[in-house]
Amino acid sequence: MYLKTQLEWNVLISPENLDPRGLLLQRSIIIRLLEEFANRKATKDHGYFLSVTTLEKIGEGKIRPESGDVLFPVRYNCLTFKPFKGEVLKGVVDRIVKHGVFLICGPVGNVFLSVKTMPDYQYVHGENPTFMNNESSKIEKGGVVRFVVLGTKWVETEKEFQVLASLAGDFLGPVS
Repeated sequence: MYLKTQLEWNVLISPENLDPRGLLLQRSIIIRLLEEFANRKATKDHGYFLSVTTLEKIGEGKIRPESGDVLFPVRYNCLTFKPFKGEVLKGVVDRIVKHGVFLICGPVGNVFLSVKTMPDYQYVHGENPTFMNNESSKIEKGGVVRFVVLGTKWVETEKEFQVLASLAGDFLGPVS
């Protein structure tokens, strides 16, 4: 689910990027905020960071005596993506193995669709393995699949979510 989130962050600006007229200061803060934002992949509470939408407030800067850098508290709005249990999403098939299918869904690179959660689908091995059902519906590499989220797990070391998916339900499965 896409979420609009308001966050506060401290942005560190080096002395050479400070302008006495203040014109370049706001630009420097925004550029630094965007750089730090791009390096921060995701958090458990907010999900994956997608984009900064608005800059709400730049607080008063505090000088760090040892370096001369200035620390500015910044409040901004951003767009995030976080998968929730019960949510219906679409993903692209990345890999097919005997025990299920690995999908990519936006920034979520680890969605697993177990063979046990794909009613009526059978594994068809070969050079390009697939899953097929009795109505000739096929799940193959590169195809798009609509699924429901059974559960999520946050992996702190990787700063990402793992998602367990299912095709049990109406209108779920390969999308033409």
